[in-house]
Amino acid sequence: MNPTELQPFELMQIAADFFESEGIHYRVVGSMASMAYGEPRFTNDVDIVAELSMENVPTLCKAFAAPDFYVSEQAVRNAVQRRFQFNIIHPASGLKVDVIVPPINEFTQSEKSRIKRIASEGEYSVWFGSPEDVLLNKLVYFKLGGGESQKHLRDIGGMLKLLGDKLDSDYVKHWAKKLDVYSEWEQVLKRMIKTNT
Repeated sequence: MNPTELQPFELMQIAADFFESEGIHYRVVGSMASMAYGEPRFTNDVDIVAELSMENVPTLCKAFAAPDFYVSEQAVRNAVQRRFQFNIIHPASGLKVDVIVPPINEFTQSEKSRIKRIASEGEYSVWFGSPEDVLLNKLVYFKLGGGESQKHLRDIGGMLKLLGDKLDSDYVKHWAKKLDVYSEWEQVLKRMIKTNT
């Protein structure tokens, strides 16, 4: 395959294969996850939460070394130390993986226990955050962006359309309150009601 034709789901699988080979707990979140549960849209980014430690840094940097990839070892070390994020870039295609080292708190522990394996034949087989947790994180990012980015609301709407009653709304309500995004959740529900009437 021409490296410029690498698809986002292929880059997602490459990253997932690395984490699995190293025994690193991970989950795909963000737009790739909302598309797996909802409606497709274009994205150049793959968002993966990964429980990285300093011990993993040399192996990761070796696995995603130039010329096929670009990753800054210092950025990885900073992200692990500060529980932040860094990028793995695939220059030929312009795609990138945003690797998020999660904070240690009650919500991330809950997320970790609820991951789901999703496979799309001939494309990928990886661990995703649960639909409820993906939705909650979308609400958090929507709020952090000052309510300006409508893509998060569109992604949530697409998930709600397809998941319907399968979504654990009690779980979402509980954590939306604890994460201080309950008003954003109500906003999404009102929008859905308006769309469906």
